[in-house]
Amino acid sequence: MLKINRKNKMKKLFVGGLSFNTNEEGLSQAFSQAGKVISAIIIKDRMTQRSKGFGFVEMENDDEADKAIEMYNNQELDGRRVVVNEARPMEKRF
Repeated sequence: MLKINRKNKMKKLFVGGLSFNTNEEGLSQAFSQAGKVISAIIIKDRMTQRSKGFGFVEMENDDEADKAIEMYNNQELDGRRVVVNEARPMEKRF
């Protein structure tokens, strides 16, 4: 039987308050200072392709994600104070 080590699973972080000048490469680069970044995505408006000011960063494990939260939550990134916390599942809209 395969045993899953929950301590070392990937963790997705929500990053809010992003500057409209922040791109995915810059976001990934910044968070890589805390550990290995699996992905960095900035959410964009479908019509204008302009950033909505938030995104998600997926870190390799819990420890690195916790370090990233500690490093960046309520800190300045590209001239804006950002909020960083563990991402929650998307709410269903009905």
